[in-house]
Amino acid sequence: MGQLRLGRRRAGSEGVFLRSNPHPRAYGNFARVLGHYARDEKLMPIEDAVRRLTSLPADNLRLRERGRLRPGCFADLVVFDPATIVDHATFEQPHQLATGVEQVFVNGVQVLRDGEPTGATPGRVLRGPGWRK
Repeated sequence: MGQLRLGRRRAGSEGVFLRSNPHPRAYGNFARVLGHYARDEKLMPIEDAVRRLTSLPADNLRLRERGRLRPGCFADLVVFDPATIVDHATFEQPHQLATGVEQVFVNGVQVLRDGEPTGATPGRVLRGPGWRK
């Protein structure tokens, strides 16, 4: 299975960000919820963890057509291995990538293939109901 490799530079992880000492969750927030809290600590079923990371925030932010797999919604998908997903970043070494993510699609376009970036940038700005020009 393809996995993100530790210590390799990725698009977006460069410049000032690499010279700073960010919080470890900057590199592994979702992996922490799925691997540590859901799988290892069994604080919630994996299905609830996925809901908390997808449809719940989309609903709270009133982002229509996001956070669910259904016709008419944007195809933002992450394919991960629930048995191996884990965050590696620590306060001492915060620039450690999570592992266990295999494929990522943003707006239906693959941006991560077998753990490697494709170079595609299909993302777009999302604005909720509170945004004003």
